[in-house]
Amino acid sequence: MTDLLTERSARIVAARKLTRRAGRDAAGLFLAEGRQAVAEALADPSGVQEVFATEAAAAAHRDLLASTAVPVRLVTGKAAAGLSETVTPQGLVAVCALRDLDVETLTAAPPRLTVALSELADPGNAGTVLRTADACGAAAVVFGAGSADPYGGKAVRASAGSLFHVDVVRGAPLVPLVESLQSAGVTVLAADGGGEAGLDEVAADGRLAGPVLWLFGNEARGVPAELAQLADARVRIPMRGRAESLNLAAAAAICLYTTQLAQG
Repeated sequence: MTDLLTERSARIVAARKLTRRAGRDAAGLFLAEGRQAVAEALADPSGVQEVFATEAAAAAHRDLLASTAVPVRLVTGKAAAGLSETVTPQGLVAVCALRDLDVETLTAAPPRLTVALSELADPGNAGTVLRTADACGAAAVVFGAGSADPYGGKAVRASAGSLFHVDVVRGAPLVPLVESLQSAGVTVLAADGGGEAGLDEVAADGRLAGPVLWLFGNEARGVPAELAQLADARVRIPMRGRAESLNLAAAAAICLYTTQLAQG
């Protein structure tokens, strides 16, 4: 532990830059706030530079912080608030290395289940899809060019620690990615409310057995036409009720859980 750092301390000033995407990309670092995220980050301490904690948070999470060799620095409440994007800061923040995987590594050995997001706008959805992908056994989530940053504060919180469990690819052009994975024998499925194939149909005919790449699009516009045309199938979720549609996070959860069941 160190003496209390204030909002003017050089370490806090540098860390505060990580609340913006440009600052994260420049430093190769991001912030993970709260016990769940910090605990998952510390599971692999090599990726954690340091932890900031208020005195109250350090006392509340003594068990977690006492068991790590990562430097833990005490900060004032105001300093902690400057590192948080929440209304009620938790006073516990880890500075972590970005966990980006390059496209070449992904396509060289395609996972059994991969998720790709095209122009996903909402960071909360980004984190929720990460969490769902993790729960359903996906090994990687690809954030296509123009998508929300999974390392932003809202996305990290929504992932509930799952950001540290799956490989993340950012900014990838999705057309060449899809073509490369198809060449490697991956079945590419685009989630589309007007798709020609029902999710129950592709589950029954074995197309979910893997390896599979699921494409999900923008919350308002869906999967772009050029990507949907490349997919092996455009898949709709059969709905027995009267709802017009499902939001992106719900649709992703249904598609990925159904795939998990099919893959055993």
